[in-house]
Amino acid sequence: MAETIPIGTSNIPLIDAAPTRKIGRLERFLGPENYRIVRGLLKTPASILGFTLILFFLFIAIAAPWIIPPVGRDPYQIPRDGFSAEPRPMMSEWNRNVPALPFWWKPIMKTDKWVHILGTSQGQYDVFYGVIWGTRTAFRTGFIVVIATFLIGVIVGSVSAYYGGAVDNIIMRVVDVFLTLPFLLAALIMAAVLTPRIGKSLIPAIIALITFGWMGYARIIRGDILSIKERDYIMAARVIGAKDGRILFKHILPNAIFPTLVLASLAIGDVVLSFAALSFLGIGTQVGYADWGQVLSFARNWISSLTTYWYIVVWPGLILVMFVMGWNLVGDALRDVLDPRLRGKN
Repeated sequence: MAETIPIGTSNIPLIDAAPTRKIGRLERFLGPENYRIVRGLLKTPASILGFTLILFFLFIAIAAPWIIPPVGRDPYQIPRDGFSAEPRPMMSEWNRNVPALPFWWKPIMKTDKWVHILGTSQGQYDVFYGVIWGTRTAFRTGFIVVIATFLIGVIVGSVSAYYGGAVDNIIMRVVDVFLTLPFLLAALIMAAVLTPRIGKSLIPAIIALITFGWMGYARIIRGDILSIKERDYIMAARVIGAKDGRILFKHILPNAIFPTLVLASLAIGDVVLSFAALSFLGIGTQVGYADWGQVLSFARNWISSLTTYWYIVVWPGLILVMFVMGWNLVGDALRDVLDPRLRGKN
């Protein structure tokens, strides 16, 4: 027999019995989902280390004119202390094309003269200058290539998945053709063809990396849109007569874009690494341009003597590894936070 509750008995409302959580100002400002993402990123050790590295390089890029003032009209041209082929050791005296002394030099270095802090490479290019100003080159090329390839890939993949049929078949076959090409080799050939026509600069390598770098985004966004476009709220939007552009860009893309954003955050380090590889091979930028791959290329003739001239490889190589590692750590943490299958595991 079921137990009856006498009339007039004081019952605790369910809303009062349930535990409540205080919502802070930041959560109200960002919204619950964005707050969860930010909180997940800030409590993950890998993402904290990644953000620390990225902020460190961002500080170097912004403060480059104060860390080592530019010499000449083009700040990205590494100054030369002579024309000797043999590299000079770390902390050796700087005699020609000497930069102006920054505010931090005398208190830290205890001298009134510039020295080659990280030594010089072949041709007497200052390694420290190339490392510091090369940070700006890395950010510039990384963001330009990733943003351009991301937009191209998202547009192509979205159109392919949304319209389907013959449109999808034609676009995906074009994507398959591009994917069969070795990425770095194809970019190398295209940059080598464009360099004589455009001239030595960042543009040939950037165009080549964009041309062969958008296909991954197109495949990822296409797969996500194919699963989302059949959901009930998309069907409802079609029934009420919403236009294709509104359905695609307002209802489908916001719910399908997160995996592609994770891929883009991971790709910045890969793009910088690919650009450094092209510079190392002598494609794109002019000789002496402040780029980490360019600085590493000056060590090619001294590989057999790296026990003596180790610094011309170690310092630019270490900076490149740290930069790529920072973006990869942030991308991995962002993937873990955004992936519903991994929620609650970190």
